[in-house]
Amino acid sequence: MRVVIDLSEDDLDHFRAAMRRAKEAAAHLTPDQITAAAQQLLDDTQGVQAPEFVTVRMKRLGTLINMVHDTNWGISDEERKEILSALTYFADPQDAIPDTIPVLGFLDDAIMIELVVEELKHEIDAYEDFCAFRARAAEEQGAVEASELSRNDWLEQRQQELLDRMRSRRSRDRASYGGGGGFSLFTVR
Repeated sequence: MRVVIDLSEDDLDHFRAAMRRAKEAAAHLTPDQITAAAQQLLDDTQGVQAPEFVTVRMKRLGTLINMVHDTNWGISDEERKEILSALTYFADPQDAIPDTIPVLGFLDDAIMIELVVEELKHEIDAYEDFCAFRARAAEEQGAVEASELSRNDWLEQRQQELLDRMRSRRSRDRASYGGGGGFSLFTVR
């Protein structure tokens, strides 16, 4: 069975208001307390028969928590504040649907995670790419060496991949301009 939820602008305003209330309620919390509350929500969904919609979003919540704590990722203070701000909703025990209601209890949390993920999708995509880079390095070099890899190492590797792709395309294009010697408007003397 498939259920589709279309949120109108009024519906989104409801979630924005809930986020504002949660931020006000969590203003006194430390970053560790905010991430601990989000982690508690994540832990509470383990072992519970939750819909796939919820479990998929909870994994994304785990990614957000990891982004804050992963020292090798090295996010800026501004990025950290943005993610922590998003996580404050999960520190509010008074969410829209009490988590104790079977099946539906985590639905509001999953919707909020989806909204947060949509807003931070580029940061999340980059972090997941970094994690994949680190996992490949662990397979190739060993876990100890991979655990030392940083965001700068990942960026250097990405830059090298882009340069290699550019050079490959240039070589391919030159070869297609009339044969083996290629064609170029430029000559080096």
